[in-house]
Amino acid sequence: MTPVRVLVLQLDDLDPPGTLVDWLVDAGADVLLVHPHREPITADYDAVICLGGPMGANDVIEHPWLIDVRKLLASCVTHKTPLLAICLGAQLLAVATGGVVEVGDSGPEVGSGLIAKRDLGWTDPLFADLPLMPDVVQFHHDAVTRLPVGAVLLASATRYPNQAFRVGPVGYGVQFHIETTPDMVGAWAREWPASAAHARPGDLEPDRLAEVHADIAETWRPFVERFVRLARGELAPAETAPSTLPLV
Repeated sequence: MTPVRVLVLQLDDLDPPGTLVDWLVDAGADVLLVHPHREPITADYDAVICLGGPMGANDVIEHPWLIDVRKLLASCVTHKTPLLAICLGAQLLAVATGGVVEVGDSGPEVGSGLIAKRDLGWTDPLFADLPLMPDVVQFHHDAVTRLPVGAVLLASATRYPNQAFRVGPVGYGVQFHIETTPDMVGAWAREWPASAAHARPGDLEPDRLAEVHADIAETWRPFVERFVRLARGELAPAETAPSTLPLV
């Protein structure tokens, strides 16, 4: 099996890659973990995963290193490097390619939830084999309110429609979390109790978190395996119509 170098961008100390590391390694990937807020991004890579964090995608004054992250994500789209951007990562991808991210007008989305695949999700290389309504974890205040020009909507939810999208043939953004563990979500709830208060009663209790994460692993581990296959060249990328993307 040919090793695949997957660059994982951890944007905050409280949002580590969690279960993704084991899933990637088991799929044959070499994981290169970089913290852009503390160190330059110099690794050579075949694919990129960008994680989340509490800052906003537009907070470049307070966090100027986000500009470099946005440039890297835009470069992935331009050079057709497989990319999976999660939560804040998805918001950064949207902004970097001409979309709009704003504070969600329906309040924070926190806790376990379901997303629904859209029609184009059924023909996407990564999303086609997902169930109609897979389990996810949410923990965000901002939302992608306008997708980049030419982006494909792959999954939606009632409160915030733009839950998963693809920019170009291999640039994926997901508003939700698939990489978390129960302990990670519990730590977020303790760190940001005002946000945690928006979860449904009992949704952040240990037993409930363990249950939903078991369901997430069953569904999303094969998704991550497909991402590695895409990066290795074993899985054909999505077919896209030629378009001009405004890259920021």
